[in-house]
Amino acid sequence: MSGETQPTSGSRQRIDKWLFFARLAKSRSVAQSHIQSGHVRINGERCSQSSQMVKPGDRIELTLERRDVVLVVRLAGERRGPYEQARLLYDDQSPPPDEAKRLTPYEQAIRATGTGRPTKKERRAIDRLMSDED
Repeated sequence: MSGETQPTSGSRQRIDKWLFFARLAKSRSVAQSHIQSGHVRINGERCSQSSQMVKPGDRIELTLERRDVVLVVRLAGERRGPYEQARLLYDDQSPPPDEAKRLTPYEQAIRATGTGRPTKKERRAIDRLMSDED
């Protein structure tokens, strides 16, 4: 894995490697697929190639499945280490997640009254109403 390391932490680095070292992608191939799909922007411009270089001070906008992330590169990575070490590679400037979007598991399980299939009691009431109309 000697090809996965970088000489100095202040130098430029490929965006796919940086995303991998910063633990924003599980593998370099996943990072490359994010880039090719157009989910990565560097300094406001769409990143189209995995070989595009990033340097400290660059602003990276990454659209992930569940959230949008805005990061400023602090350092180039040397290896994929633990989260605490990877966290030092960037400043997170992501907007806070919307409180309206996040529901507790209980709120997700509860249906609003009158939605979904009727209960047995409701079904009998519907049947009575239908027979009264005839």
